Amino acid sequence: MRGGPTQDEILAISLAKMDLRDGDVVADIGCGTGKVAIAAARRAARVIAVDRRPEAIAVTREALMKAGCANVDLIGGEGAMVLESVDFLDCAFVGGSRDLERVLKMLSSRVRRSVVVNAVLLETLHQAVETLGALGFAVEVVHVQVTRSRSLAGGLMLVPINPVFIITGRRT
Repeated sequence: MRGGPTQDEILAISLAKMDLRDGDVVADIGCGTGKVAIAAARRAARVIAVDRRPEAIAVTREALMKAGCANVDLIGGEGAMVLESVDFLDCAFVGGSRDLERVLKMLSSRVRRSVVVNAVLLETLHQAVETLGALGFAVEVVHVQVTRSRSLAGGLMLVPINPVFIITGRRT
């Protein structure tokens, strides 16, 4: 599936930036493989996981069943349209969205604490920073480059993973 799962190191930083707390209500927009939703569900009271791709919904559904996550509402559809029926969220993660500006605008009227966007494209980085700032969030960007070891000729070599921008919008 395009996009693949969020890397463990990126997931850890993104969850920390969300400032996830016990009992939170969280949205995972562009849930992909469900990895973020499952991690958030371990602490949150409720997670709303959304993806427009049927294959992502199928993969996430299977992952949720294996993880035993009963507190995740999995919804197929466009993020902004699904958010129209959500009253409030404590925090949100955006791992993918075709309509990022609209999704962020919808989240701005619902999120109490923080929005985290993961981006690999410079255009997405720019759009997230500009939109979150215009919506009154305090914005922080962290650029993360992870390198993992791999065996080679009896030794270890380091193999880089594509860099990711983690954009955080916090309520001030």
